[in-house]
Amino acid sequence: PLVLRQFGRGRAARTFYIGFGGRSLVLKKELPDSQLPPGPAVSREYRVLKALSEAGVPVPTVLALCEDSSTLGAPFYLMEHRAGHIYSDASLPALLPSQRGAAYAAMSRVLAKIHSVDLRAARLQDYGERGNYIQQQVDSWTKQYRAVETHVIPAMERLIKWLPLHFPDSQEVTVVHGDFRVDNLVFHPDRPEILAVLGWKLSTLGDPISDLANNCMAFFLPPHFNTPRGSARWDRGHLGVPTAEEYCQMYCGHRGVELPVNFHFYMAFAFFRLAAVLQGRYKSSLAG
Repeated sequence: PLVLRQFGRGRAARTFYIGFGGRSLVLKKELPDSQLPPGPAVSREYRVLKALSEAGVPVPTVLALCEDSSTLGAPFYLMEHRAGHIYSDASLPALLPSQRGAAYAAMSRVLAKIHSVDLRAARLQDYGERGNYIQQQVDSWTKQYRAVETHVIPAMERLIKWLPLHFPDSQEVTVVHGDFRVDNLVFHPDRPEILAVLGWKLSTLGDPISDLANNCMAFFLPPHFNTPRGSARWDRGHLGVPTAEEYCQMYCGHRGVELPVNFHFYMAFAFFRLAAVLQGRYKSSLAG
């Protein structure tokens, strides 16, 4: 029998599980939006997933892209379903301490693998604008924050002034995921292996350290925070979870690079972006 069910409710796309004849597939369909040209989101995702899969990055295998809106009402693509565990809690409570450390090591390896993809070999040289990624991101998120601002928050005002004064002098250009975190990863059910990285809608070319900083936010967020739940107040030694510093060193070791001395800038920007997102949700809640 045919099995069809929807995963969550995305703002720009709808994702469905399709099971039939012993096969498990995922269909991602763009939502019709008169303000956007048809097909940019799903075609970009299809392109990067195909390129990364060929480069050895663990992502779902894409099968087909359809940009003809007359078929299902909007462009869509099909990919294989990767069955495994997705954890919403950065402390990984379902695992043993030894397994947690291995899971974080696997996560750091995969992030390093993404950032090590040869853009020319993967034919992704034009996947995004090259250079000034951080400046563009700060400008974009500042505008988004202003658009949903409901009252003056002094800490945000200080960050808006501070960030442009401390831009990195130079930025490496790699594929960046844009939202790399534990709840966008599919883990193998029996061993510390990442089967697939999900959530590529914000991917582009940019500064890889921004991905690392975004990934590190969970080390500083409290356990009751749910995007994902953080591990700031847990005894990491008891949990078997590395510290933020240890995790960064894992990542840098895999890539053969040094952690930038201005890593605090990247962390400040990551939290600024998160605050802008939360402000948007708050304003939406006021509107009902």
